[in-house]
Amino acid sequence: MKGIADTGFLVAFANRGDSHHDWAVEVARKVTEPLLTCEAVLAETTFHLGDAALVLKMIEHGLLRLAFQAGEHLPQLKDLAKRYADRSPDFADLCLVRMS
Repeated sequence: MKGIADTGFLVAFANRGDSHHDWAVEVARKVTEPLLTCEAVLAETTFHLGDAALVLKMIEHGLLRLAFQAGEHLPQLKDLAKRYADRSPDFADLCLVRMS
């Protein structure tokens, strides 16, 4: 299974108390190659979990692969920020939309 991982999925996967934990674990079991993500998502996930080591283990164990360099996509990110301004996207959201 190929895919892009966002903060919500990663937090649910790592937090047994999350209401979506079982779903996230089931999705992770189907992953056959690392899920793509960006550094902004990793920063948000670390903030929500309060555990940078755990987030780094997700990369180390092959669940995630960093696959986005924001500096290479600045014009497109600026355009997305303007297009979705009414939804107040954060930086991670913009990066994931661009990745998709």
